[in-house]
Amino acid sequence: MEVVGKIIQVLPMQEGVGRNGNPWKLQGYVLETIENYPRKVHFEVFGEDRIKNNPCEIDQIVTVSFDIESREFNGRWYTSIRAWKIQQGDMTQQAAAAPAAAPVAAPVAQAAPAAPAEVAPTNVDPFDATAGDGTSDLPF
Repeated sequence: MEVVGKIIQVLPMQEGVGRNGNPWKLQGYVLETIENYPRKVHFEVFGEDRIKNNPCEIDQIVTVSFDIESREFNGRWYTSIRAWKIQQGDMTQQAAAAPAAAPVAAPVAQAAPAAPAEVAPTNVDPFDATAGDGTSDLPF
C-alpha cells in the first residue's frame, strides 16, 4: 500500500537487543496526507539499513510504501504500519503523468485482417437436452 503526504514529525529513534542477541533500530514518523480532509498517519521504519536508505525530514513531501500488521498481546490488539520504501515527492502523480509525456510512435502498417473462417453448420439443437454427450447436469 502507499500513502502520500508531508512529514510533520520525526520521532526519537528506538534501539534495543532482540531475544536472539541481535541489535535493532526503529525510527518513527508522522505524516499528514495531502487531501481535502488531511489525516495524520504514524508509521515506522524498522532496521538500521532501511533507516539509512530512507531518510526523511520535517516538511518533506514523500510517498511511503508500507505493510500493515496487527498482533494480539494479552487479549489486546496492536496495529503497526511498517514502511519498506520511502520516495521523495509525490510518486503517484509522477507515475500518472509519465505515460502522457511519452512520445507517440508512428503507426505501424499492418496487413489486412484475414477473412473469418467459415463455421461448419451443426445439426444440434442447442435447446435439446438429449443432444450432446449426455454429461450435462443442468436441470433444463
